[in-house]
Amino acid sequence: MFPNAKGSEQLSILATLDPGNQAPGVANTGWVPLSTHHGLLALVQTGALATGATVDAKLQQAQDTNGTGAKDVAGKSIAQLTQASNGANRQALINLRPEELDVNNGFAFVRLVVTVAAAAANTSAQLLGVNPRLTSAETANQAAVAQIV
Repeated sequence: MFPNAKGSEQLSILATLDPGNQAPGVANTGWVPLSTHHGLLALVQTGALATGATVDAKLQQAQDTNGTGAKDVAGKSIAQLTQASNGANRQALINLRPEELDVNNGFAFVRLVVTVAAAAANTSAQLLGVNPRLTSAETANQAAVAQIV
């Protein structure tokens, strides 16, 4: 769409679950506003999965950064990745447009939820802002972004 734009001008790293060996349980990114971008892309990655491990991921919506009224975004969850069915070393993507949120009831914030069950799994995840509304995407990156080359 913008052939002269750099990828870093069109994608922001809004929130992450840094790579690690996630014990069974739930890991969440922080809540991010969807108002600054025309869309979001969640990227979930697995590495080695212990015997019996499963990985689920979904997007949730809320009315503010405190998670008020938090609920799942309909249709925005991945099919479960499992150690038993070649779910290791895989990626899954979840796309989201602002109109897919419950905007009529004030839902404008999103987070990514990754759940590991049964046994540990190496995971990481990113919540990316796509096509910024008003300025270069680089200005919306989370503080942990160390370099843009």
